[in-house]
Amino acid sequence: MPTGNSLSSTFAIELGKLQVETVQSVSGLELGQDVVEVRQVSSTGEPIVGKQPGSRQSGEITITRGRYKSAAFTDWIKATLNNADLNGARQDVAIALKDAKEQTVRRIHLSNAWASRWEGPSLGASASGPAIEQVTITYEDITVE
Repeated sequence: MPTGNSLSSTFAIELGKLQVETVQSVSGLELGQDVVEVRQVSSTGEPIVGKQPGSRQSGEITITRGRYKSAAFTDWIKATLNNADLNGARQDVAIALKDAKEQTVRRIHLSNAWASRWEGPSLGASASGPAIEQVTITYEDITVE
């Protein structure tokens, strides 16, 4: 049975050093790098194919936001999507995974991140759940603590 510290129940978004919002979910967290094939010929004329690591891959994550939205995080999203201010909006973003006691158990840093897509809530008169929205964040590098 998992212990209390192994369960992450809260995901907080930090812009710089400031925690700006707690979100419902974060998906698409991946760390990868290109694979480069190296072709050589042995001293006997045999072809040799080797593989080695290449450059790290950039990526995208999707954040699902609920009813309680931070004005600072919303303004940061608007900087690129509404104002086309990509240079001003690029920031280092961190996702803090917190346990049930609100202690950070892991932090994931996204370098030079910006909001590249926003998806509004599904609207319907008979809907009983909260209006949620999704934001896609594009980043250049990822570091996991």
